[in-house]
Amino acid sequence: MVKVRHLRNAPIVEAIIDFRVRLPSNYDVRKEYFPLIKELASKYTKVEKGTQVKLIEIEGGKPKIQKGGEQKIGGYRLTSRDKKEVVQFRIDGFTYSRLKPYTKWQLVVEEARRLWDLYKARSHDLVTERISVHYINLIDIPSNEDLEDYFTAIPTLPEKLPQALNHFFFNYGFKEKTLQAMVVQTGVQSPKKDHVGVILDIEVFKQNTKGIAEKSAWETITKMRELKNRIFFEMITNKTVRLYE
Repeated sequence: MVKVRHLRNAPIVEAIIDFRVRLPSNYDVRKEYFPLIKELASKYTKVEKGTQVKLIEIEGGKPKIQKGGEQKIGGYRLTSRDKKEVVQFRIDGFTYSRLKPYTKWQLVVEEARRLWDLYKARSHDLVTERISVHYINLIDIPSNEDLEDYFTAIPTLPEKLPQALNHFFFNYGFKEKTLQAMVVQTGVQSPKKDHVGVILDIEVFKQNTKGIAEKSAWETITKMRELKNRIFFEMITNKTVRLYE
């Protein structure tokens, strides 16, 4: 295992803290969340509405919105002035994202918790059913080098098949105590010349339809981040680390 450490130029393209919630079906998103737009306007300057279809039916093989099931506002998506932070206030949950360049965990979790507290204060009778920490990494390696020099888990082909692999997609899922993890590893085009891009997408989550207690949620999020880090460093080599130290 590669030692878990801080990477000065971490390959993180997006860091996400997400809460999935259950609210009463008659919840008025516009009334409750629209005031947050004004409250956060000095930092989050771009606002987009998200829509939700209440009821649909299938007619002639095509979805049809039922009478009384017209689209309604499902929430708001706010983007910061520098386009590096995004927050979503929705009827089904809350999401905070930090985009590239990544700063550090303390800043991410502090801003996420500040915004979550604002959301929770206006989300009456809320039940949290799922929480997650989700990191998407883009690792660029020279195209003339072997994947096994950079990753501990790599795709392999039978010996008698052509070995010029031009695409791969792996999806891993496992559980550790009360936490679950999903890991996606896939090849993509690199923005760097003569390089290959590899997405390493790691999400650690906990779910409970009966509800997750608020007092334990943020402690659990810290544990999720620790597991996420372990997964990341287990899946890369020291040669990869040297690219981003």
